[in-house]
Amino acid sequence: MAALVVLTIIVLLACLADLIWNYEKDACQINVPARLQKPSAEHWLGTDEMGRDMLCRIVYGARASLIVGLAATTFALLVGGVLGAVCGYYGGKLDNIIMRCTDVLLAIPGLLLAIAIMSAFKPNIFYISLALGISYISKFTRIVRSAVLTVREQEYIEAAKAIGAKDHTIILKHLLMNCMAPIFVQYALAIGSRILSVSTLSYIGMGIQAPTPDWGNMLSGARAYIRGNAYLVLGPGIALLLTISAFNLIGDGLRDAMDPRLKK
Repeated sequence: MAALVVLTIIVLLACLADLIWNYEKDACQINVPARLQKPSAEHWLGTDEMGRDMLCRIVYGARASLIVGLAATTFALLVGGVLGAVCGYYGGKLDNIIMRCTDVLLAIPGLLLAIAIMSAFKPNIFYISLALGISYISKFTRIVRSAVLTVREQEYIEAAKAIGAKDHTIILKHLLMNCMAPIFVQYALAIGSRILSVSTLSYIGMGIQAPTPDWGNMLSGARAYIRGNAYLVLGPGIALLLTISAFNLIGDGLRDAMDPRLKK
């Protein structure tokens, strides 16, 4: 619940940032005379090497991270969910072919695969989300397939087949609806993982590009000033830590809430 409160605050700040700051002026416009100011009443978290307000950039950076994290994870869930459900329900040669393809994807580190994909496209939110989503499809495919395998032999599935229900109806209404517990848990955990990945891509220059604020490129720009101005690293670093920890704890909470064996 504490993680949910923290995540709600972060989302609200990201959504309402335009009511507090001017994006072009406070987050992107260079102001050399105000560069590297320590935290003060005017700038609560100080200013960066370009004179831009750090708190403003951190809050706007949450937008890019959350959008990419949600978009990439949702894309991976939709594609991987369909493939996993088809493999688990039908089995046979189709299952074998798709599983061998996922084995190939699993053999490639996800971040390395995302870097390879991004090298062919212009870095923007759409292509970053696509690259990070593709790198996670195989994990959702395996999770959904294993969940479907555990329920496809249940009596209500046999009953649905006996009354003439079509395959897509059985998969959508009876199989997937009874596999949501592990899927929801993995979805919450995957969002945190994708947020960390987009920050990593931005840090090495293949993600969100400056002057658009992102926690990764903010950390990258602060490297040269870390000795004398540690606040440049602490702000985006703590924001990244809190957000990822919140999603991970929410995933753990969902697992506990949806597992009947843990209920008393």
